[in-house]
Amino acid sequence: MLKLNVPDMTCGHCVGTVTKAVKSVDSNAAVTVDLQSKIVTIETTADASRISKAVETAGYANEAA
Repeated sequence: MLKLNVPDMTCGHCVGTVTKAVKSVDSNAAVTVDLQSKIVTIETTADASRISKAVETAGYANEAA
């Protein structure tokens, strides 16, 4: 399991964009987003750095939570 803090998420559109970025790396990933705490929890077998980079490429800075 991977948890990312994505401080720039502010709305449902942001959630969708971040989720799409994660799924571009692992289409089978289970993605749960808590918009209030800005934490994205990801159940995946993909490399954490690849997922973090995909989210960053989508326009959202992130760090391990």
